[in-house]
Amino acid sequence: MNKKIIDHHMHTNYSPDADPKATFKSYIDQAKSMGIERLIFTDHVDFDSIAVIFSNQIDYDQYIKDLNEVAEKEHFKLSLGVELGYQPHLKEQNKAFIEKYPFEFVISSIHFCDGLDLYNGDFFKGKTQKEAYQRYFEICLEAAENYDGYDVFGHLDYIIRYGGYENRRYQYEDHKETIENILKAIIKKGKGIEINTSGLRYGLGMVHPTLDIMKAYKRFGGKIVTFGSDAHYVKDYYAGFNEAMSLLKDAGFDEITVFEHRKPIFIKI
Repeated sequence: MNKKIIDHHMHTNYSPDADPKATFKSYIDQAKSMGIERLIFTDHVDFDSIAVIFSNQIDYDQYIKDLNEVAEKEHFKLSLGVELGYQPHLKEQNKAFIEKYPFEFVISSIHFCDGLDLYNGDFFKGKTQKEAYQRYFEICLEAAENYDGYDVFGHLDYIIRYGGYENRRYQYEDHKETIENILKAIIKKGKGIEINTSGLRYGLGMVHPTLDIMKAYKRFGGKIVTFGSDAHYVKDYYAGFNEAMSLLKDAGFDEITVFEHRKPIFIKI
């Protein structure tokens, strides 16, 4: 794996759902052992969180101070990123937050739908599997069409992690029109998507999103693709990138993207 390829989705102990041992320093030690020279941290910010665990927000002034101190002490390049939760009523608040701090990379992710949590199963109540997935993709479409305060749209088919279904996968054709409109909107706004490898750890046997989605994204002219492990434990940093690379190539891509100062840089694979 090209050591210039950066893990663009990872959480430290500042994220309330991450391992308390997942410190800046522990990730640096892991990256050094792998010969990687840069880290981008994308800890959670979910304003107006429905999940109690995310109700206490990170003190970002202190966060940046701590980040800079450990970067200087360890002589290691650390970049400030964020995974910013999207809900329709948060557009302006999210925008103001992004403008306040010197982020180099911003993921926009949908963790809550129609005021309901996907993780705890509330969103799925009273819906068939197909109905739940379709509604989720409709909310993603609204976000893609009406919001641009980000660089990469996070884990596009994230919903399949949850719901408790025996078979959590879906038929692309069932949601094709909505998914393809999402991709077209993302491309039109000059944004990108990520290949998120966490699905391999959630028992899905696949990364996010599917090959069908990646092929459609390529077909419509999509270029920006980052890799993200979505690590909440240091052991998961950079995990699944061989599978992600295989998917990227199978979809017809010959470049991968890394971000610096909110600007995409393309690397041949």
